[in-house]
Amino acid sequence: MTLPELFDLSLTARHDQPALDWDRPYTFGEIDARASRMAHVLARRGLKAGDRLCVYLPNCLEFIDLFLAATRLGVIFVPVNILYRDREIRHIAGDADPVAFVANETNRDAIPEGPDVWLAEELSREAAAAPETRTVAVHDGDTPAALVYTSGTTGASKGAILTHNNFAVNALNLIACWRVTEADRLLLTLPLFHVHGLGNGLHCWLISGCRMRLTERFEHQKAAGWMLDFQPTLFFGVPTMYVRLLSVEAEAARRIGAGMRLFVSGSAPLPAQTLEDFRALYGHTILERYGMSETLMNISNPYVGERRPGSVGLPLPGVSVRNLDPDGNPAPDGETGELYLKGSNVFGGYWRRPEATEAAFRDGWFRTGDIAVRSPDGYYTLQGRRSDLIISGGFNIYPREIEEFLLDQPGVAEAAVAAQPDPLRGEVPVAYVVPRGEADPQALEAACRTSLASFKVPRAFVLVDQLPRTALGKIQKHLLPPWPPAS
Repeated sequence: MTLPELFDLSLTARHDQPALDWDRPYTFGEIDARASRMAHVLARRGLKAGDRLCVYLPNCLEFIDLFLAATRLGVIFVPVNILYRDREIRHIAGDADPVAFVANETNRDAIPEGPDVWLAEELSREAAAAPETRTVAVHDGDTPAALVYTSGTTGASKGAILTHNNFAVNALNLIACWRVTEADRLLLTLPLFHVHGLGNGLHCWLISGCRMRLTERFEHQKAAGWMLDFQPTLFFGVPTMYVRLLSVEAEAARRIGAGMRLFVSGSAPLPAQTLEDFRALYGHTILERYGMSETLMNISNPYVGERRPGSVGLPLPGVSVRNLDPDGNPAPDGETGELYLKGSNVFGGYWRRPEATEAAFRDGWFRTGDIAVRSPDGYYTLQGRRSDLIISGGFNIYPREIEEFLLDQPGVAEAAVAAQPDPLRGEVPVAYVVPRGEADPQALEAACRTSLASFKVPRAFVLVDQLPRTALGKIQKHLLPPWPPAS
């Protein structure tokens, strides 16, 4: 089944029901008509099945129009992070080879010379006069729906080819496991250019038929007001959002929590202390889950059952998970291994990167690069990326263990631990700390020496104003400043 067929569960079957709150309320029928008109515009401009269309837009109604139109035409949709600038955009343009980039009047100048630039405002004006008849190309579930570029936390990003089936299986899984229905009200503040917003938010909305309020971005000063006004039952966020929501006044938080059914967190590790603090303030235990650009969602804490702090939960239905040691053997419960995945949610490969695709799979299993521990009752806890593993003097050091310890220390707002070269040990851990008020590196070192093995104690504690992050809050450790600093 293709995405247009699944989306018709709402666009056609719930034609007159409220669908989206943006500048005004829209029905599913109005969303359907807008998508049909946009499909005619794109077809008139020469787009056909298999072509790539890069979309460089913030959250907006036109983003939804373009995505739905692309799925109907068989065009491969390429969402582009709006924080990207010349170098990153050139990389994607050269790799995806799109027919055009869609931007708006505000950000068009960020697109370097080369690809054609179509303005969203002009497309919308053309669409207003286009017919509402359906234009749907003949394609199947294995047709590529999107090229989603990886976040580039270790270098240049790669385009993961996600099919109609990948998106469909993911959304149907989440709707079933998280019990999303047309009675729900989803507040979506995540960026649609990311799979968290696109694959989870947009698809769960369109298939379940719930009502969604979309905002251009998350703004913590306005978030409580949005929640009190819209009264959502669902909220999908990332850890930095939940940290910000801890500053909401207690009575407002209580009222928000009283109407909410489910808070979900992903895209970066959720500190256990944040989960506990949020539960105390809002009366809800955040549901943490685990996904990737290449696989969408894989593992989730249960909707009914224990949502374990620090854990991403249990494999979703239809997702097979293995935790293997470096030799490819199953890691015993309680010991670290690398997660391998198989399922209909897993992508087939990277765009025009056969070598990278071959390296990403072993015997049909996708190598995630994520290090995890499995508990005897099946819960998985992430320890960090394989590329983050620090081997110092023959000892394996997992940065997340140190980072979580530092986050519990006074004066620490954020922390990241990364490897730096050392002539004796090969590499050593160095901690980068964003202070909250006053942070004393000597006190942090003393605390680490008291609680951690000596080889895990960071060689240095570097105070920084902020940590380099992706748009979804994932730390980009390859952009941390070198240590020791150059003279």
